[in-house]
Amino acid sequence: MASGFFALLDDIAAIMDDVAVMSKIAAKKTAGILGDDLAVNAEKASGFISSRELPVLWAIAKGSFVNKVIILPIAFLLSAFLPVAVIIILVLGGLYLAYEGAEKIYEYFFPHEHSKHEILMEPLTEEQILAFEKEKIKSAIVTDFILSVEIVIIALGTVIGKPISSQILVVSIIAIIATVGVYGIVALIVRMDEAGLKLMQLSTKERSFTKTIGNILVQALPKVIKSLSVIGTIALILVAGGIFVHNINFLHDVLPQLPSIVTEFIIGLAVGVLVLGVVKLFKKIIGKK
Repeated sequence: MASGFFALLDDIAAIMDDVAVMSKIAAKKTAGILGDDLAVNAEKASGFISSRELPVLWAIAKGSFVNKVIILPIAFLLSAFLPVAVIIILVLGGLYLAYEGAEKIYEYFFPHEHSKHEILMEPLTEEQILAFEKEKIKSAIVTDFILSVEIVIIALGTVIGKPISSQILVVSIIAIIATVGVYGIVALIVRMDEAGLKLMQLSTKERSFTKTIGNILVQALPKVIKSLSVIGTIALILVAGGIFVHNINFLHDVLPQLPSIVTEFIIGLAVGVLVLGVVKLFKKIIGKK
């Protein structure tokens, strides 16, 4: 009986070793999309007053956990019984990401006139601020859902053919790391100024090390936040382009002379502009009716 117990422990240890190795491989495969996820979500979580940053970020993080809970069992079932559906879902998600990225670029060059007047005329009321928060949280969770699908599918692809128990463990580990890691780093970014102020208050000397670091953090935050919008937009287009290139056969060999990242950006942007045009045309037709 004792030998059977130790044999069971050996089997468990072997399984955990395999899971650790596969998780490491899956983490490497998803590193790129995790970087994009970080940039996109950091941009989505910025733009709030200081006291609302962490509550808003926590709301988005909870939505991200719910997304993973929905995605994981569906991904396992589809992978086992209807693998073509996984590709279709990925491409549809890519269309949305490409559209959102193209729309951001369009809004930069052709901003809505009414939006300018609202900003210049009067400050937002408390109800408008709460509505803005709610809308931005909703948008962030929707974008997170699509990025989460991509992360889960890429991780799942590294363990295809392995026992279902190993698949569940590996992909679940990657999903947890993706959520905790990404939103933990985002929280650090949006609270840079608060950390800087606290460091500056630790010393009364004008040229102390803590004051210097604190001052750097405070001054760097606006630049980081400003750059996040650009990085997030590029990330959306790159993720979309990567989905199209890796899942649509005739796009595999498009522009072979260019680096893959450039090809993915061009394809993502082209598709995004096309979808944006279709959406605007549809809205115009509906508006006339």
